[in-house]
Amino acid sequence: MGVAARRSLFWGVLLLTLAVGLVFAFRPQPVPVDFALVERGPLIVTVSEEGETRVRDVFVLSAPIAGRARRIEAEVGDPVAAGRTVVAEIEPIDPAFLDVRSEAQAQAAVRTAEAARDLARAELDRAQADLVFAEAEVKRARRLIRDDTISQRRLDEDERAYKTAKANLATAQAALDMRGAELERARAELLSPLAARGMKPSCPCVPVTAPVDGRVLQVIHESEAVVSAGQPLIEIGDPEDLEIVADLLSTEAVRVEPGQRVMIEEWGGGAVLNGRVERVEPYGFTKVSALGIEEQRVNVIIDFTDPPAQWRRLGHGYRVEARIVLWENEDVLKVPLSALFRDAGDWTIFVEREGRAEKRRVEPGRHNGLESEILEGLAVGERIVLYPSDRVVAGVRLTARD
Repeated sequence: MGVAARRSLFWGVLLLTLAVGLVFAFRPQPVPVDFALVERGPLIVTVSEEGETRVRDVFVLSAPIAGRARRIEAEVGDPVAAGRTVVAEIEPIDPAFLDVRSEAQAQAAVRTAEAARDLARAELDRAQADLVFAEAEVKRARRLIRDDTISQRRLDEDERAYKTAKANLATAQAALDMRGAELERARAELLSPLAARGMKPSCPCVPVTAPVDGRVLQVIHESEAVVSAGQPLIEIGDPEDLEIVADLLSTEAVRVEPGQRVMIEEWGGGAVLNGRVERVEPYGFTKVSALGIEEQRVNVIIDFTDPPAQWRRLGHGYRVEARIVLWENEDVLKVPLSALFRDAGDWTIFVEREGRAEKRRVEPGRHNGLESEILEGLAVGERIVLYPSDRVVAGVRLTARD
């Protein structure tokens, strides 16, 4: 073989090797994907929201009158009995301090009352003297009438004078008592708070008793202080009569109905508690979310269906997670929701068929955010692609991701 032939053979083998290498380098590679199997099983559609436990009937005890509320000795959690347990006592308020002008006016009123009392006492002395004289006159007239020394008219006049003097004495005595009371009232205006407190014997207190059996939930006004009528003092309720209030978005609340089952989670215990929707309040309110967005919220009230022994550790104002069951079925054809995507307005899934991707139209049903019900288009046991990327197209080879 000549030199030219050997050179041609060498370059031919080299080009053939390069061509084979390029074919292997640029041949289509299988796309690694995550697979899941189409299966039948239970599907639960829920709406979840944070909730808060609360005593169903909370009684706020307020001050019935204005006065000084004594220190409340009851502690949170103490048991109370209806009509027997005194939870608070209110005593009269001490008099206020007088400014200089008010004190001068009060002292002048005392002196005026003292002068009026002295005048009334003098009037009483005169009335007593008149009565003594009238009594002596009527006795003398009664003796003289027996001897016909005086006329009957004179006796009648002396009798009238005696009765008039007696009535004047009673009037003077009543006027003296009235002036004495006025003097006491004027002196009372000068009482200081310290003197008034020392004059009080035992506490003429107004007791505030518990209206129902239960426990103390909150002591609103613990220390001794002056309170006004109607000011809250203490809260009482029955911790074993709990309910849950969860504020849902109004768009979710319209799907909730009384009687729906509720799963209560994230309450601190290991087991999931069961509940039931009691009512959906008809009144919505505006609430600002953590992102600063105004949302319309509606309160949903939930009752426990489990016995109290299972949730006894919960109390008033505890946080829970409430999952309200909107729909559930124990046997549906379902797939992970991450396998579904839109293609030309239709719901589509990539199905593995003989190692290659097959695009298939499906009809989904209800979903819960993780799984979706499939009404048409799939069969049990088929492998589907999860999280399909733009590399997954119809006919491409697939391989399971490591």
